Amino acid sequence: MARARSVLRIGNASGFYGDRFAAVREMLTGGPLDVLTGDYLAELTMLILARDRLKDPSLGYARTFLRQMEECLGLARERDVKIVVNAGGLNPARLADRLRELARRLGVGATVAHVEGDDLLSRRSELSLPEGLLAANAYLGGFGIAACLAEGADVVVTGRVTDAALVAGPAIAHFGWTADDLDALAGAVVAGHVLECGAQATGGNYAFFREHDVTRPGFPLAELHADGSSVITKHPGTGGAVTVGTVIAQLLYETGGSHYLGPDVTARLDTVRLTEEGPDRVRIDGVRGEAPPPTLKVGLNRLGGHRNEVVFVLTGLDIEAKAELVQQQFAAALPPGARPAELRWTLARTDHPDAATEETASALLRLTARDPDPARVGRELGKAAVELGLAGYPGFHLTAPPGAGAPYGVFTAAYVDAKLVEHAAVLPDGRRIAVPSAPVTSQPVEAAGELPAPLPESPTRRAPLGLVAGARSGDKGGDANLGVWARSEDGWRWLAHTLTVDRLRELLPETAESTVTRHVLPNLRAVNFTVTGLLGEGVAAQHRFDPQAKALGEWLRSRHLDIPEALL
Repeated sequence: MARARSVLRIGNASGFYGDRFAAVREMLTGGPLDVLTGDYLAELTMLILARDRLKDPSLGYARTFLRQMEECLGLARERDVKIVVNAGGLNPARLADRLRELARRLGVGATVAHVEGDDLLSRRSELSLPEGLLAANAYLGGFGIAACLAEGADVVVTGRVTDAALVAGPAIAHFGWTADDLDALAGAVVAGHVLECGAQATGGNYAFFREHDVTRPGFPLAELHADGSSVITKHPGTGGAVTVGTVIAQLLYETGGSHYLGPDVTARLDTVRLTEEGPDRVRIDGVRGEAPPPTLKVGLNRLGGHRNEVVFVLTGLDIEAKAELVQQQFAAALPPGARPAELRWTLARTDHPDAATEETASALLRLTARDPDPARVGRELGKAAVELGLAGYPGFHLTAPPGAGAPYGVFTAAYVDAKLVEHAAVLPDGRRIAVPSAPVTSQPVEAAGELPAPLPESPTRRAPLGLVAGARSGDKGGDANLGVWARSEDGWRWLAHTLTVDRLRELLPETAESTVTRHVLPNLRAVNFTVTGLLGEGVAAQHRFDPQAKALGEWLRSRHLDIPEALL
């Protein structure tokens, strides 16, 4: 296929299942687009959809998207905008059928294709996956999406693909890239990673949010070129901002080191160049690509057991002693043999001395219980807590009456030979196009980023890290990702030598028992940390107060250390 020369404008209208419903219409009416994408899937979402499917086998997809298309499918066709979404979840074929029914009912001429092959649950034994799974889905690449678009599809629905594949797929179809165009593919993957979380690229969840009007950030779009370079921007007149900082923040989100692995290409994040071209325009170029690994990541979801939570409010004086009394009394109140497999107590010292309100004089003592048997985290657990009411510490009360225990999920990752996954594009007439795995693969070797020269010694002042550095954090299964970047070259010279693994452990004591890996990304003036196991069995297991590590970076930025006065 001859390579197209024109710019391909790809927008995003969803970063998760539950994102701004109106974003589809906003993106379609806000300015010119060629493709509109939507990311509806996350590790937790796959578990939610799996439970939907258990109740009704015809479900398992993101129903919000169907309602959005009822409102906007005709608009997309009027404007000749292709729609590419992973809203198919665990049932892309069914969602594609529902969309065809919708198009007929609305009188809209729209051809709908879908991508499948990611669902490996029925092949569990063949692929040596563990038992007891609710879902097992391989992360597919963009070539199935590209095949659907090349055959004329107006709407492409996928199940579990990599988030960046939603952008890479349309680019492959538009520019005629092949599996050998590694640099171009890598550039599209980087652009896709920037777009995938919606308004996080336009000032949402941004460390320096006070510098921009982020009351209602617009959603981002990428102007992609045939060489894989792109410009990240947004529709004119929409809120938020696109800056080098907002793009760096998103590039660091849920990534690790120099090599960003995917099914189509391994993108070298240490080669990314960012240039501010003008207001709300950031160019991404220079991205190098390498052959992808020979395996595909598979997300595994299962039920881990049942959990319950009781929160005791401790007010005023003697907070520590009150917390100790609760724990002693609760242990004595539980009937013999009724103790759950896991009981975890966490005291949050939200109290202030001599407080002007009762709430600010109070601390929260959280009891979390887990057990495979729902009975052990249900009625008896709540009863033991409530019966302490008139016999406990002074001021005893709970934030809410104890409820019944609820099931929780566990996410883990496995890897399978990419050649064993039957990736396919399914066209509206039922024809199937087999999508081969990458013809050349390689195991990546992490590149050690070169450190800059340290700053010369100078006077310092004790101050929060966040005055000179931004951060963005998130989750990957049970691991936390924490990216930190400097805003100037001198800031980078200081940050690179100061924020070591040991210093991170010192600033964030919760990481002390975890394996922490630091990656250096000089082009982004950033260090990116992986904190292994901090989140236990993943977000659905609710292992810690912030189960997705969303605010881990903001905690770090609030911590004080000695910072050169010249940087402040």
